[in-house]
Amino acid sequence: MKHQLNIIIGSTRPGRAGPVFAQWLETFAREHGKFEPVLTDIAAFNLPVLDEPHHPRLGNYQNDHTKAWSKAIDAADAFVFVAPEYNYFAAPAIVNAVDYLAREWKYKPAAILSYGGVSGGLRAAQAVKPLLTSVGIMPIPEGVSLPLYQKLLENDGSFRPSEHVQSGAKAMLDELLRWSEALKPMRAS
Repeated sequence: MKHQLNIIIGSTRPGRAGPVFAQWLETFAREHGKFEPVLTDIAAFNLPVLDEPHHPRLGNYQNDHTKAWSKAIDAADAFVFVAPEYNYFAAPAIVNAVDYLAREWKYKPAAILSYGGVSGGLRAAQAVKPLLTSVGIMPIPEGVSLPLYQKLLENDGSFRPSEHVQSGAKAMLDELLRWSEALKPMRAS
């Protein structure tokens, strides 16, 4: 049975580019053949700034949006965060979405496909990794960064990755699978 890979679209901003990159990655991961990719758009869950009355470690969720988010994340074996860089940092939607849950994240690996200006979102990718480790996610070093992402989009808004991006994505998925398999016994207990 293939591991479920949740590709998390980390921006909720109107006009965002994240869905284009996430859709490409979903197709790429499906062709890679080792994962069952699932697009997981934070915006679709309408998560307000953390509004649960109880600490996430208790799993005593009161709100329907939290329960739906919990179910989506719990089903995953691994993640790729499609992460923009806002003001040299991770998108607030990612931080908020991670903070909503606790046990659902544990013992699952994550990679980051970042995008932004000159840095390609690398500052955001590095900034979010300590947050991920604090909830038990294993962020792997392999990732994909897309510098000057607007120039990578075609006139029709589609994304046609270079060979360099494709080889980076393959290496990222290969390593993500290794970690997902290695952590599987810990997820089972």
